Amino acid sequence: MAATLNHAERRHIPDRRSNGGARSVHTVKRMTAVDWIPMLLLIIGGINWGLVGLMDLDVVAMLFGEGSTISRVIYGLVGLSALYSIYLSSRMSSKRV
Repeated sequence: MAATLNHAERRHIPDRRSNGGARSVHTVKRMTAVDWIPMLLLIIGGINWGLVGLMDLDVVAMLFGEGSTISRVIYGLVGLSALYSIYLSSRMSSKRV
């Protein structure tokens, strides 16, 4: 049989969303265009590498020529975007209270 407890008999369970009852201030920073451009390049680069791995199809090389200057620039920008994403993820994970 289940016994019903009135409000005074319930065990207090702290709300997980709060900081132990203390007020916490969370700052939310939106991603700017400087953050979105590398994200977009990483998505494009990830899809390209996925196609290289699955079907041996390099879309960047197919569109701009294998080893061409523009292909190398695109690969370089994708690599720089990966480095920037490391910085961005560390910035987003830093605790700001």
